[in-house]
Amino acid sequence: MALKCPKCGHPRSPNASEQAVCSACGLVFAKWVQRVLGQERVRLDAESDEGEETHSWKLKAWLFPPVERVEPTVFYGRCALYLAFVVWGLYFISLDLRTNEIGESFMHRVNLVFHEAGHVIFMPFGHFIMVLGGTLGQLLMPMIVGASLLYTNRDAFGASLALWWLGQSIMDIAPYINDARDLQLMLLGGGTGQDRPGAHDWENLLLDLGLIEHERTIALAADRLGEAVLLLALAWGALVLRAQYRVVKQRQAGD
Repeated sequence: MALKCPKCGHPRSPNASEQAVCSACGLVFAKWVQRVLGQERVRLDAESDEGEETHSWKLKAWLFPPVERVEPTVFYGRCALYLAFVVWGLYFISLDLRTNEIGESFMHRVNLVFHEAGHVIFMPFGHFIMVLGGTLGQLLMPMIVGASLLYTNRDAFGASLALWWLGQSIMDIAPYINDARDLQLMLLGGGTGQDRPGAHDWENLLLDLGLIEHERTIALAADRLGEAVLLLALAWGALVLRAQYRVVKQRQAGD
């Protein structure tokens, strides 16, 4: 195919170098190539930035769905519920993992249901995963609930409470990990780990992993992680309520 000048279409010699000039219009081919490459680079950069902004916007839309209408009674009910979870969360944070006071709470009984179910669900995946399945079960359930609320109902406030539950559940595991060598905690069905050899989940897990001597460090890390997740959930809930408050005030001002 014969080469042509990209500006005027005048025939160009196939052996012409990039420094050649079009004999018809005077276009310097090398400069034209540089200009085209520069424009393409700008276009690609713009598309990349647009893609990043789109992903960022999508994440923000999921975490903070647009609020078109909120009934004042529903909003203030959520505020009351939020304050209750703030107080409840601070109570859990104040507990010492070494005392296992969290094990006497209502939420521990809720977590225990999913803990025991986790052992059954993960039984087909081998002994180690079955033992770990108790912990996985009580952590996966709040994650499933939160994801369902976001995906199905676009309920960011409800999802923030599910994240609160996840943080509390992580803290709920910490005393169990801390007891991996002492074996003093009462197990489901009666007796302690000392009374029932091989029945303590975290003794088995940490022995298998060769980390039994680090149980206190691991327990403290789990407790701190749970606290951080719980506080993050409260911050998320507060931001969601602030956005809903603006809608409520606008509606009241319109009325």
